[in-house]
Amino acid sequence: MRARPSSYSQRHLHDHLPGQAGLTVGGTRHGRYIPYRHDPMETLTTRGRVTRLGATALGLALLLGGTFWGSDDDFPFGPFRMYSTSNPPNAPAPDTRVEGVNSAGTVIDLDQDATGIRRAEIEGQQSRYAADPTLLTEVADAYAERHPDVPALVEVRIVIRWHGIRAGRPTGQYTDQTVVSWQATR
Repeated sequence: MRARPSSYSQRHLHDHLPGQAGLTVGGTRHGRYIPYRHDPMETLTTRGRVTRLGATALGLALLLGGTFWGSDDDFPFGPFRMYSTSNPPNAPAPDTRVEGVNSAGTVIDLDQDATGIRRAEIEGQQSRYAADPTLLTEVADAYAERHPDVPALVEVRIVIRWHGIRAGRPTGQYTDQTVVSWQATR
């Protein structure tokens, strides 16, 4: 170990924090003496350890419980089934979308840009929309709010495009299935 430069005074030999005798250390780096101190927060108190262990145990219990008894809606403690399963290699792959028809008869893709509603929100609530198609008026209202100068929607529908798959590869063929439809009263 190299010697400290003589320009450092004796007080640097025992550079203490106020009231913290014994926490003194110093060292050299590239031939230069660099005094440094240990922060008293480097040592975790018993209460701090118990708190951290308790929080860790609670997090693990929630994760374990969610894995066995939860659903994907219990994020971040759910089992994430959507990542743990796959479709059979010859089963068609679904692609859900929402589309609307305006008073001029034009079909409009009601994606997130058009309505502000994410496709995942529609897919996650699809059973509610099927049970009560009038809930699709919320999609029509969101579209009208974002596009006040265009013709109003007279129909909103949830359509699943089933893409053909053979041996795990797309065939290029598809069929559309309207699963929920709402029409405005005229």
